[in-house]
Amino acid sequence: MLKFTQRQVNSSFMKKIIKKANLAGFCYGVKRAIDLTTKIKQDNPQKNVYILGELIHNNQVIENLKNLGIKVIYDIEDIVEPQNSICIIRTHGATPEDINKIQSKGCEILDATCVDVKKVQEKAKSLIQEGYKLIIIGKNNHPEVIGIKAHAEENQTGKALVLSCAKDVEEYIEEIKSAKKIGIVIQTTQKTENLQNILAEVAKYAKELKVYNTICPTTSNRQKEAKNLAQEVELMIVVGSKTSANTSHLAEILSNITPTIHIETEDEIDNFEKQIIEAKSIGVTAGASTPEYIINNVIKKIEMKGDI
Repeated sequence: MLKFTQRQVNSSFMKKIIKKANLAGFCYGVKRAIDLTTKIKQDNPQKNVYILGELIHNNQVIENLKNLGIKVIYDIEDIVEPQNSICIIRTHGATPEDINKIQSKGCEILDATCVDVKKVQEKAKSLIQEGYKLIIIGKNNHPEVIGIKAHAEENQTGKALVLSCAKDVEEYIEEIKSAKKIGIVIQTTQKTENLQNILAEVAKYAKELKVYNTICPTTSNRQKEAKNLAQEVELMIVVGSKTSANTSHLAEILSNITPTIHIETEDEIDNFEKQIIEAKSIGVTAGASTPEYIINNVIKKIEMKGDI
C-alpha cells in the first residue's frame, strides 16, 4: 500500500487533509542536468556558458540559471567567442546536425541529455538500421521527439513517422500497410494509455511488429502513484510548467479521476480559492521539472486557505 506525506490543517469550520505524493518533483535526469549546468559555470566563471534551448521545462529554474550568468540560446549562431564558450545540450537532447555545428565552431559541448532519452535515440536508430519502418509515439514538435527522429534518420537509411494519437494512424495507413516490418519507440514522458491505443490501431495492419516501451520508469511510477492518490482525495493539484509534457499528462490523467487543478506556482492558488476551501482533502503532485521549494510553497499557500 502506498503511503503519502500527509498534513492536517485545522480551522474553525473543518479539518483539511493535504497529501503530498512522494514522487513529486525533480527526477534524476533533471537533477543531473541542473547539477551539471550549475557546476560547469562555477568551475568556469570566465567562460560563456550557453544552453541550446531550455534545459528543462520550468520557467523558475531557467530564470535561476540566467541569474548565474548562463545564457539560453535558440540559434547556434548566437554563440559568441566559441573558443571561450561551453554549450550545454538540454535534457531533451539535440539533433546530430546541431551537435556537429557546435563542434565545428570550436565550442566545447557538455551533454546533459537524459540517459533515458539517449536510450530511445539508440533504440530508434537500431530499428531503422535493422530495416524496420520506425514509428515514434509522441508530440511531433517536442524537442525530445525532434532529436529522436533526427538521430534515427542520421544516415538516411530510412524515415520515421511520428504519431501523437490513435487517429494519426489513418493519415499514414498506406505506409503502415506497405511496411514489411514496423518498429516502435515512445517519447519518455508519454502516457501508457496513449501507447496502448496507438498500438491497437497499428497492430491491425502490421505484418511484423517490434515495440520498445521507452516510457521513463520514473514517469510511469509517478503517474501510478498520482492515480492512487487521486482516488483518496476530493481535489488534486498538479504543480509544474504548462509547457512540460510529463506535467500536462499528469493533470490530464488525474482529471479523469477527480477534480484537478494544474498550476505553475503558488501565485495561481488564489484563482481556485473556492475549490480549495471547500475540499476537505487535497492531493498534491508535481512534474519532473518542478523544484521542491515551489511544491512546498504551494502546500503552504493551501494551508493558509484552510484557515479562512
